[in-house]
Amino acid sequence: MPMNSNRKIWTWEEAKSHIDQLKTQGKKIVFTNGCFDILHAGHVHYLEAASQLGDALVVALNTDNSVQRLEKSPARPLQSESSRTHVMAALGFVTGVILFDQDTPKELIEFITPNVLVKGADYNISNIVGADWVIKNGGEVKTLEFLPGFSTTQIEKKILTAHGL
Repeated sequence: MPMNSNRKIWTWEEAKSHIDQLKTQGKKIVFTNGCFDILHAGHVHYLEAASQLGDALVVALNTDNSVQRLEKSPARPLQSESSRTHVMAALGFVTGVILFDQDTPKELIEFITPNVLVKGADYNISNIVGADWVIKNGGEVKTLEFLPGFSTTQIEKKILTAHGL
């Protein structure tokens, strides 16, 4: 029996269809993206805050290949894209999850045109990929503060240090 969260993992075409349907119902679509390699309290805080900016939260996840191209660490991603998509889809406030293999989500943002584009406060709106497209199409771009003290990179370092690596 398939899990309910599986229905929240979309191809690009499924995402476009779901999003267009939600928009025709007058729903506000919020979009964010990231690796979300080890889901931690900081991620959950950020994602839940993003979900409150509209009616539906769509999360785009980097594929394994695109995470490796980001060169965060040789071990990354620590979890496979399949694992990361299923964990993300299990969150009740996430409406849909989409994988993207490009270096940035620009193409996906232009494909689905969300109403609200959200990134962390470590970004300036002027350098958020896709911001110009969203604004040009009547949407808005927001940045959200992170919960201090949480970082996948810090967690990875703590694990490596604990094992003498």
